[in-house]
Amino acid sequence: MRKFNIKQQIGKLYLVTFVGHFQIAGASWVALLAMRGFSLLEIGMLESIFHIVSCLFEIPSGVAADVFGRKKTMVMSQLASLLSGVMMVLSEGFWTTAFAIGFSALSYNLASGTREALAYDSLKMAGKEKEYNAFAATDMMLYRITNSTSTLCAGLALFLGFRKAYTVDILFTLAALFIACSLKEVTIGEKTGKEKVSCRLVNTVRESWHFLFFNKKIRSIMIINAVIGAVSTLVLFFLQAKLPLSGLNQGMLGPVLFLMGMGAALGSKATSFFSGVSYKKVVLISSFGVAVSFLMTFTQSPALMICGGFLGAFVDDFLEVRTDVLINEMISSEQRATLISVNSFTFSIVMIILSTWMGWIMG
Repeated sequence: MRKFNIKQQIGKLYLVTFVGHFQIAGASWVALLAMRGFSLLEIGMLESIFHIVSCLFEIPSGVAADVFGRKKTMVMSQLASLLSGVMMVLSEGFWTTAFAIGFSALSYNLASGTREALAYDSLKMAGKEKEYNAFAATDMMLYRITNSTSTLCAGLALFLGFRKAYTVDILFTLAALFIACSLKEVTIGEKTGKEKVSCRLVNTVRESWHFLFFNKKIRSIMIINAVIGAVSTLVLFFLQAKLPLSGLNQGMLGPVLFLMGMGAALGSKATSFFSGVSYKKVVLISSFGVAVSFLMTFTQSPALMICGGFLGAFVDDFLEVRTDVLINEMISSEQRATLISVNSFTFSIVMIILSTWMGWIMG
């Protein structure tokens, strides 16, 4: 680890975010499913399946990252994404599509918490952990810009059809896999290679559970963040299908999704300008914003619906980055990936509850 280069490590993590999330099919998957004849109820059910899989594997994937290594888990995430893309190309009906979406969820699980933990501990090893706030904001902004840029290709994805569109995604996943393989593993704490894996598994789970059980504050933070994030996410998902039905020209769908996604990018960047604002106030602002966003989807006015999507995306990431930084400051390196995965697990539970219901009420 003598040749460890923190700038190179962080740069590669940014590249994984950029390349791995440039998915023209993945960014417009709801529109592609609608084009294939799936109803909003079925789409909501598929979204629920995604989060059911997430619930099953989210925490185990975090434990795996803490025990076996963050780099290996990042590589496995890209492999799962690759498999998901191949399966989606071959999918025919509801259940084969659900199977592909399940592997997409697994890919998300393996990366969730792992990337953040690797970044934080890499910075900590270099004595620059105070720079994590800037990393989190930049990484989230980069993710949103990349994802939003992908949605600009929504028209192209619809033109190509889901099989060719997912083939394009597979190519970008292969590039992200190559970058993930070049990352450096970082170990912080008292773990040693001689320590039995079984002992490390037991200790990680026990200590993480103990921390959550006796820390009411972090439990509350995770639940509030999950509810606000779930509503905002679902509003954006279903607007992909609702906007064309409300009169928006199909050729404009990509630019509109890009515009709403830029709301998220701005929200993540805005966090750094309001670091002095208390977390409680950030929660109140975000709660109000996402409520307004949800109500605006029922106006049947494309302009107001787009404004609602932009607002919801903005306040969601405005809260998400602050939550990420706050949680990382509260937990130890040995449990970092596990506890961040618990945060994502909480989000998945809320999404399971809300996905089908919102698909029904917004349909």
